[in-house]
Amino acid sequence: MIGCGGTKLALTGNSILSEQAWNELAQNEGATGGGVSEVFAAPAFQSGVNVPVAPNGFRGRGVPDVAADADPASGYDVLVDGESTVIGGTSAVAPLWAGLLARINQLVGKPAGYLNPILYSTNVATTFHDITSGNNNGYSAGPGWDPCTGLGVCPSIPLRPADCA
Repeated sequence: MIGCGGTKLALTGNSILSEQAWNELAQNEGATGGGVSEVFAAPAFQSGVNVPVAPNGFRGRGVPDVAADADPASGYDVLVDGESTVIGGTSAVAPLWAGLLARINQLVGKPAGYLNPILYSTNVATTFHDITSGNNNGYSAGPGWDPCTGLGVCPSIPLRPADCA
């Protein structure tokens, strides 16, 4: 299972000026989740990413693993009951990643399988666009893995539907 966090984009036209952890709680909107488990131990694949200790002192599994645009303002054009609308949230990020993995499975002709150890391997983790600013009102984004945006945004995923055009 891959945990998905969210980001917010600052845009000018179709160009991204900046990207940060998505947090619009002050506007009574949503925010990326994330944190450190107080129950599930940190897996071996996270041993090199400096997951902080959980509030209860436990060395737990950190989430998310990855992130993508979750801000409804720059979200995803979808059709719901015949009506066009824009959605966002980490509930939009998860299907985006599921779609990416479905495309990878199709390309290689078999299921990719358990990817978490591969995502955290040095040669893959360093390909992510690191998100280093913003917070989720519990943790802050920063260099490397963090409990707001994980490893960051995969540059091979179109950041917005308009980027596919």
